[in-house]
Amino acid sequence: MKSILFLSTCFFTTSTFAQFDQLKKAVSKPINSVQNAISPKKDSLSTSDVVGGLKEALNKGIEKGTKQLSAVDGFFGNAAIKILMPPEATKVEESLRKVGMGSQVDAAILNMNRAAEDATTTASPIFLNAIKKMSFADAWAIFRGGDNAATNYLQKQTSAELIASFKPIIDEALKKLDATKYWNDLFTNYNRLSFKKVNPDLTVYVTEKAISGIFYQLAIEEQKIRKHPAARTTDVLKNVFGRN
Repeated sequence: MKSILFLSTCFFTTSTFAQFDQLKKAVSKPINSVQNAISPKKDSLSTSDVVGGLKEALNKGIEKGTKQLSAVDGFFGNAAIKILMPPEATKVEESLRKVGMGSQVDAAILNMNRAAEDATTTASPIFLNAIKKMSFADAWAIFRGGDNAATNYLQKQTSAELIASFKPIIDEALKKLDATKYWNDLFTNYNRLSFKKVNPDLTVYVTEKAISGIFYQLAIEEQKIRKHPAARTTDVLKNVFGRN
């Protein structure tokens, strides 16, 4: 009897220390690793599952978002991202409309949006390159992050490159569409009527608004996949985001 008690005590002690050692090693890992050390899940997602699912989700969102925004009226027809006169030009617009120059204002607004739609066609390769460079750590952080974690990651990784790519395209598009002419006409006429002169950089303004609009749309696509099962159109997306 004493032998049995002794062996039972040894087994319990060995088992307890083994579990404690397992937990201790897991402390330096993410919280879910600690939980798995206590109660491992046979169907837990692997790193390859998460990375594959996340990249597929991003590719899907980017393809849909950029295609939608680069189409005619992608910006102009979307009230949430339509590019309007900059805040500092509000009084300019009001003054010009009062003196019968509303058509010039409308032409300038239309052409700013057309320039943004034109530039958006070049965004996909930049986003796809950022996705290829994504590390395992990035993927897990995005997977466990908030509703806009993937969009925020892309914004951080691609904004500088998008600006460098968009700016010359938008500048050329504005010139081709005579938007710069309309803009110059607007402010030339306004400056004749006002002591306070206005001369904002149209190309920089439209570039910033275009990029902001793209990330706004990507965030919407990301939230659809995270929150709505119907948006998970492949087995990989269902497997990964169905358990997130």
